[in-house]
Amino acid sequence: METQVINATEYRNVSLSLLNESKTNPRRTFEEIALKELAESIRSQGVLSPLLVRPVTENGFEIIAGARRYRAAQIAEQSTVPVRIVNLSDAAALEAQLVENLIRSEIHPMEEAQGFRALLDLEDPKYSIEQIAAKVGKTPAFVAQRLKLSDLAPVAVEAFYADAIGVGHAILLAKLPADQQEHALRACFKEVYNGGEKPTRVLLPVRNLQFWIATNVLLILKDAPFNKRDAQLVPAAGSCADCPKRTGHNKLLFGDDLGKQGDQCTDPICYQAKVEAHVAKTIAAKPELVQISTAYGVQQEGNPVLPRNKYIAIRDDRPKSNDEAKRPEFKQCKYTTEAIITEGSDVGTIHKVCANMNCPVHHPKQTSGRDEAKWKAEQEKQRRDQAIANATGLRVLSAIGAAVPVRLLKRDLFFVLEKLVSILDEPRIETLARQHGIRQKRDEGGITKTLLAFMRRADEGTLSRLMVEATILLVASRHNGTSVLKDAATLYKVDTEAIGQKVKQEFAAKAKAKKESKPETKPTPKAKKAA
Repeated sequence: METQVINATEYRNVSLSLLNESKTNPRRTFEEIALKELAESIRSQGVLSPLLVRPVTENGFEIIAGARRYRAAQIAEQSTVPVRIVNLSDAAALEAQLVENLIRSEIHPMEEAQGFRALLDLEDPKYSIEQIAAKVGKTPAFVAQRLKLSDLAPVAVEAFYADAIGVGHAILLAKLPADQQEHALRACFKEVYNGGEKPTRVLLPVRNLQFWIATNVLLILKDAPFNKRDAQLVPAAGSCADCPKRTGHNKLLFGDDLGKQGDQCTDPICYQAKVEAHVAKTIAAKPELVQISTAYGVQQEGNPVLPRNKYIAIRDDRPKSNDEAKRPEFKQCKYTTEAIITEGSDVGTIHKVCANMNCPVHHPKQTSGRDEAKWKAEQEKQRRDQAIANATGLRVLSAIGAAVPVRLLKRDLFFVLEKLVSILDEPRIETLARQHGIRQKRDEGGITKTLLAFMRRADEGTLSRLMVEATILLVASRHNGTSVLKDAATLYKVDTEAIGQKVKQEFAAKAKAKKESKPETKPTPKAKKAA
């Protein structure tokens, strides 16, 4: 059969045996049920829309658009199908395939990404993202996001094709380095126990993944302790200003993520390498710098880094009250020196500290017996007053929690509460847990995990109470704790004076019982003088 095309465009019926599917067709997935439905339609009405093809050999045509109709026609056992024959270059054929498939809603976003990538990789003609966007009637940002999907790790691609995650999740994952994507993929789901032996895996909303990425991956570059333009700090990484892994490098892709925090690094491993190089470089240039740790826990023996209890960090800001001005961190002394944080949080930053344990300003000591006794009594009084204040605060917090009404839906309460807990420090999480009788067990993986598990099982009333309590603890950690308790107590009509009085009475009773339980010590009789 002669397949020569006489005109630039020609319509005819062509045998299925003369047609071949294109290797560059963006469409890779074909739903079996949809194909069978289309085949039934073709049996009764035929192929209503001609396939777009181009001649590639004397006895064959390549299908540019219409692979689904071609496959359905095979299932329907048709011998011929109507085609529109057009002479197209490779670039024009790829462009036609892309445009034809994009107007069909059933194409998978990964297939769009592969089509855009193939078009962008053409050498002649050369396309830009803006030109592709104009061709397909989309915005440049849409094309940039679809192109980024081609950077998805295989495990994420598999989940995406299986509909385990949505396009919003996939785009967020694709923006991360490949070694971070698998961890982020696990954060897309949570396990829910419904009484069965195995938990059910539930896909979380896109906003949950955004929060996880912001908390665990993204690093704000304006807070980096190193010079972002120093290309020699870690030569293999180069300058942050030229790095394609920072959000500000591709505003089409990361435009919605820049926000108030500005440029962010998406590669925490590279960021950490630069921090370590910066610390080593700084210490080499200033060997006299004191190395300090902001981490909690016991230091290993022989570690040159000073733990938290071996120095006082001097604050540069002014005290807000006379009481605050008396605190050691607002005082200067002759031993004040520069230190660099090498362990814990804020590694690489320089601070002023007093690391002299004999400093009379930051580590005062009493020498005389009478002064020492007075000082100890004062310390004991302060500890007792603080204990009473803490106990009173906890009672007030508990009373406020008991007065919280049930208003929001459980899902809303859990969402807000989960975010609040994520920004609380561990001591306050422990306080919150103790308010509800929660104790951490060794095999439960931490108090935060234990508390979250309790929250998932809690009812709306308990979640409402937890949310108010967590809010008070969070504000108290950053501002005046007494003030926020007072405001909350006023709102929920809690009698703080009565609670405070009761706590004082309990402490007094305990002190009295402790005093009475001590055995009386009789004075040792003096030896009689020898006659």
